[in-house]
Amino acid sequence: MDLEYARDVLRAESDAIRALTDRLDESFIRAAELIRSCEGHLVVTGMGKAGLIGRKISATLASTGTPSHFVHPAEAVHGDLGRITKKDVVLALSNSGETEELLRLVPKVRSIGARIVALTATGQSSLGKFSDVVVEMGRIEEACPLRLAPSASTTALLALGDALALCVQKSRGFNQEDYAFFHPAGELGRRLQKVAEVMRTGERNPVVREETPISEALGLITKARAGAVSVVGADGRLAGIFTDGDLRRLIHRNSNGLAEPIGKVMTRTPAVIHPNQLVADGLRLLREKKIDELPVVNERFEPVGMLDIQDVLGAGV
Repeated sequence: MDLEYARDVLRAESDAIRALTDRLDESFIRAAELIRSCEGHLVVTGMGKAGLIGRKISATLASTGTPSHFVHPAEAVHGDLGRITKKDVVLALSNSGETEELLRLVPKVRSIGARIVALTATGQSSLGKFSDVVVEMGRIEEACPLRLAPSASTTALLALGDALALCVQKSRGFNQEDYAFFHPAGELGRRLQKVAEVMRTGERNPVVREETPISEALGLITKARAGAVSVVGADGRLAGIFTDGDLRRLIHRNSNGLAEPIGKVMTRTPAVIHPNQLVADGLRLLREKKIDELPVVNERFEPVGMLDIQDVLGAGV
């Protein structure tokens, strides 16, 4: 194996991307604005290796706020043309701009009324002449030893597609919370979960008054299979929390104290969190305070849930 040739391939592909930075002009801005203002879907199409790159570009667009899907150009003229509407923008990928399947498709796209953005070597190609906007890549020499297999050109095509997708994302103001919504099973999605999504509510979140006997509160905790109970005053606002730690301290001090009102032995002014805060913030509080439960309160300081360490860990945060 030729390690130096492998380095040559990497240099050739990185050079192809660097060359694009000097080629970008107003046509790139027009393409991004056309995608940004699209009222339908961004339909990506391409044949062969360009099609594979197109699928990835479409996935990046969809995950960053631009509704998108891929249409295979050969399948399009056998019925999938129905996936394209006049409100769509079609992003057509072809290094040569002479791909036969694409050239059969684009006249049909124009008759539908959809706009066409081409990523291709030159606007003088057949694809370029059919398109509303052409982002020219220039002629790129492939890294393949035969200078035939798509390599440097597809790398450049992917980078150019990423640049389009991410510029549109930036112009939309698409933020971390938006990203997490489309990636709920990913690490970022888990880190950006709101407390309201994982907190315990209803019967799993026992709440008692200050005058409630400890023994009664313990029954509610046991029924809820919880580790704590929120305690409220006459106004319904959180007055404290009673945990298994409070119970152990009570028994150590007075083993016959279970008939006492819970207000006498609860922990007052506990740390709290709001439903719209991040679960990650709750985990940080739990760790800092070295506690296992965190009352969740609303704007009126009324308990609306309980954030338990086991639920936080179970959510993968």
